Amino acid sequence: MSAMLRKEMRLSALILTYLFIGFALLTLVPGYPVLCGAFFITLGIFQGFQSAKEANDIVYSALLPVAKRDVVKGKYQFVMMIELCGFAMMLILTVLRMTVFQASPVYRQNALMNANPFFLGSALLLFGLFNVIFLGGFFKTAYKMGKYFIIYIFVAFLVILGAEALHYFPGLDSLNAFGFEHFGLQLALLAAGILLYAALTYLSYNKACKDFERIDL
Repeated sequence: MSAMLRKEMRLSALILTYLFIGFALLTLVPGYPVLCGAFFITLGIFQGFQSAKEANDIVYSALLPVAKRDVVKGKYQFVMMIELCGFAMMLILTVLRMTVFQASPVYRQNALMNANPFFLGSALLLFGLFNVIFLGGFFKTAYKMGKYFIIYIFVAFLVILGAEALHYFPGLDSLNAFGFEHFGLQLALLAAGILLYAALTYLSYNKACKDFERIDL
């Protein structure tokens, strides 16, 4: 664990950010748009950034005997840690819905998105978009964040609405498969989500490092 990540966890983090990981439990709620759980996890991260801004955390971090790139790295590592903790919880609950609860009437009669690998891939896409839009946007100035989070909200809910609607289109009902139906396709969609998350986060991180180097704090 890097020193800057420890600093983020112990000094900069807001307890609310950790608590919002619990919104992954929405994965088990029938008749609810389960992708909103991923959005609420990012909302908790945003609240943490707001609290850190009020405490002049970014100036304090820049004054430490570390490279500016390490400041960016610490923020990205912390955000990814929160996202992946939420994802791990969603993964466990999705496996429960695909096995123990796959025949449960409350899930079988659910008109909304099912918890399956396509859902998990979509959640990773939301996290990747958050890293590009909000986190990357934040490091353009190191203090402006509201505008970028509003943009992210708009994009995130477009993705959520699209993911919820896709299985109603002819030929796409396999996206909303129960249990291990269409498992090969489902795993491919999850793999696509993993690749998108990794690529979006990596590109956002590299750009954020360059942007933050140019800022005169």
